[in-house]
Amino acid sequence: MRFRPNRTNINSFMKTPESGREVERIARRIAASAAGSEGQFRTDSALGSRRWRAAVIGNYNFAKSGGHAGSRRDLLRGLDGAHGE
Repeated sequence: MRFRPNRTNINSFMKTPESGREVERIARRIAASAAGSEGQFRTDSALGSRRWRAAVIGNYNFAKSGGHAGSRRDLLRGLDGAHGE
């Protein structure tokens, strides 16, 4: 017996308002964890043609965070922090 996912139902679920709220909530957790004491991150989310998408954007306190390496470190810390909750 082979498992066959019902892609139509999965795709429609990925467009629901509930899925959108969950995607936004996770993006906010990542941004909050990445920001720490120095960084300034924001989130953006939108319903695309296939699913909800979200992004954690920038480090607007770039100079204090240590440049590109610092921003990368902060985002990785944000992913770790969001995963831990």
